[in-house]
Amino acid sequence: MPVEVNPKETSRASAYEMLMQAPNPMVTFFKTVDVTELIRTSRKRKLKFNMLMDYCIGKAAAPIKEFYLLPVGDKLMRFDTIAVNTMIKNKIGEVNSCDILFTDDLEAFNHAYLDYTGQVAETCVGRDLSYDSMVIGTSAIIDTEIDGAVGMNSGIFNNPFMIWGRYRKKLFRYYLPVSFQFHHTQMDGAHAGRFLENLQKEINDLRK
Repeated sequence: MPVEVNPKETSRASAYEMLMQAPNPMVTFFKTVDVTELIRTSRKRKLKFNMLMDYCIGKAAAPIKEFYLLPVGDKLMRFDTIAVNTMIKNKIGEVNSCDILFTDDLEAFNHAYLDYTGQVAETCVGRDLSYDSMVIGTSAIIDTEIDGAVGMNSGIFNNPFMIWGRYRKKLFRYYLPVSFQFHHTQMDGAHAGRFLENLQKEINDLRK
């Protein structure tokens, strides 16, 4: 369960003081990721592309302590676990949200992903873990190629969020432009940059 922390007792003290009341505290980074190994692993092991992407996102975030802090309302909360959200098209053609608790065991994560996304698609009821885990939102816009996107800046949904479209092939490699939005109280640009570097590393390491 998350616990409220005193911002002054965390590494985010100055950011909390400056940015919690900022009219636009969200920052968005754009990066093109080489997803060649992810696609090869998907095809070789018959695993879903988006599941592997969500797994690598969770694994890239897990060692960065700032991901376990999140501004909620006017409070700073610390979580023990991370979940990755995915948007699911349900049986009536609408979209529901599904949160998957991250584990670095790929087989276990895949099993949970298939189980819960299947349930959400069938019941048309979303799965929400935001009361227990720090959720990284994701949205895959597979109908088109996009260069990037900026998500909500409402001050209500402060969770980090990733968006991507179709991947692109260039010669013998595959590339995916992604956008990563985060609340500046939660992390600085250096932390976000490290996360994106971790993401590329985790994708490359799928070959092992």
